[in-house]
Amino acid sequence: MISGAELRKGIIIELDNKLYQVIDYQHVKMKRTALAKVKLRDIRAGHTVEQSFQSDEKLIRVHLDLRGMQYLYNDGDLYYFMDEESFEQMPLSTSQLDDAVNYLKEGMSLQVAHYKGEVVGVELPITVELEVTDTGPGYKGDTATAANKPATLETGITIQVPMFINQGDIIKVDTRSGSYLERVS
Repeated sequence: MISGAELRKGIIIELDNKLYQVIDYQHVKMKRTALAKVKLRDIRAGHTVEQSFQSDEKLIRVHLDLRGMQYLYNDGDLYYFMDEESFEQMPLSTSQLDDAVNYLKEGMSLQVAHYKGEVVGVELPITVELEVTDTGPGYKGDTATAANKPATLETGITIQVPMFINQGDIIKVDTRSGSYLERVS
């Protein structure tokens, strides 16, 4: 159990049989009481809600079980992962992975979050290196401007990259925002 005053960014709580992660926290003092205004993200559904709690209100704090898994391959709507300790294979659907499918590369290691035996999400590395499979041509001298162009990566996602990036380049992408970071080679 955790009180409303102990809530912090990143903590996971259970409300109405749903799991929520605190993504923003604000402590507000009023004349007679204090409130915790929080923005919560539903871990399973992905939507956000705002809620207020009394500072002495008790909430159920949840600890997720993280397991190291390696992405193997996908077959239609199913993506297969292997537990790095027991070597057991586990399929996950596109709905369970959500936006993570845009960054999965064969052989990649990541953390799969479990709660009461159920997969509730995956934690990708902060950055991934992906190959550019399709983009417009880049020209000499294009590094002088801050213009961007769309580029399709090997996983199928399209992001904005600088003009000097060419097809076949390997780039580093931030998995939290989906933005270009740098050219690797």
